[in-house]
Amino acid sequence: MEVLANVGVLLFFFFFMEGFAWFTHKYIMHGFMWIWHESHHKPRKGAFELNDLFGFMFAIPSIVLIVLGAENQDWRMFAGLGIALYGFAYFLVHDVFVHQRIKWLKTTDIPYFRAMRMTHHLHHAVHSKQGAEAFGFLFVLPKYYKRFNNK
Repeated sequence: MEVLANVGVLLFFFFFMEGFAWFTHKYIMHGFMWIWHESHHKPRKGAFELNDLFGFMFAIPSIVLIVLGAENQDWRMFAGLGIALYGFAYFLVHDVFVHQRIKWLKTTDIPYFRAMRMTHHLHHAVHSKQGAEAFGFLFVLPKYYKRFNNK
């Protein structure tokens, strides 16, 4: 039973992070922290951009929870692992697949992945703080899935 509870905590925090990331992206990155995020809406000069600092900010609670829960392998460790797993998935989808910061997964015929990439490109069609849409990262809303998969 304890194993199921730990997996449940891990999965809860993984899925929670998508909502948290959406909220943070819409109201913080496109709000008062636009000074960092703006670099992501402009052509990159070099391997990194100021926006990459958000990855470190999101890693802090994950690390803290893992360290605090590691000795007893309690819920905090699994919460931190859920956040870390989301961060890894985010990196693979956003940085590798969508933005091609590492040249893997250049093409796909998988409808969900195509919708994911096109939805994020729709977000980047706006180069300013206001007016953008589609603030999610891993989960594509049905309206965008339909929009980019009408063949």
